[in-house]
Amino acid sequence: MFIGELARRTGVSTRSLRYYEEQGLLRPQRRASGYREFGEPDVAAVRRIRILLAAGLNTDLIREVLPCMAEEGAILAPTCEEMAQDLRHERERMGRSIEQLQSAHAMLSSIIHAGEALTAETG
Repeated sequence: MFIGELARRTGVSTRSLRYYEEQGLLRPQRRASGYREFGEPDVAAVRRIRILLAAGLNTDLIREVLPCMAEEGAILAPTCEEMAQDLRHERERMGRSIEQLQSAHAMLSSIIHAGEALTAETG
């Protein structure tokens, strides 16, 4: 199938599919004319890529872990222990980022609240 058909079947834009190819996530066959040809495995690969992107992984990490991912219903499961460890490290990094954002959010809320109290006194 050509890129337009893959886009239709996966609900992903052709622009995104070209980006996935550029990032090494998809490797379509090329015809002599230069047209990309995709197969059924690419439909599944796009589904996996979308799940991993939704999980917050960047394309560099997805490129590493994608070959070691198996589908378990609607979710993916790592099949290589080293990849599972990489995912654990990424989850820890995300956790630290979430904590930093929560602290920043609380600080901003305090600033806003103090500002509202100050303007209520002077208003």
